[in-house]
Amino acid sequence: MAAPGPVNPEATFDPSKTPVIEGFSPTVYSNPESFKDKFIRKTRENPMVPIGCLGTAAALTYGLYCFHRGQSHRSQIMMRTRIAAQGFTVVAILLGLAASAMKSRP
Repeated sequence: MAAPGPVNPEATFDPSKTPVIEGFSPTVYSNPESFKDKFIRKTRENPMVPIGCLGTAAALTYGLYCFHRGQSHRSQIMMRTRIAAQGFTVVAILLGLAASAMKSRP
């Protein structure tokens, strides 16, 4: 572990200036991606994640509707379906990460 460098008591902190960090150079993206473009790109890369999210939201919504109407048995089934849809979404995310990691390997 390296010892910290000498402290310069003359240097004062100026919050109006950006800090200078040795070895770090921030990059400015010349072509920023809009939310819509990024959403479409990510959906094309892994289409199962949005499908799982929609399934989770649908099961939750219908389960709450059934609960409100007093259909406790159907509500319980929909809450279990929601858990399965959440599991599907998590597995889809993990498989997408694994696929992109394998794709980026030389």
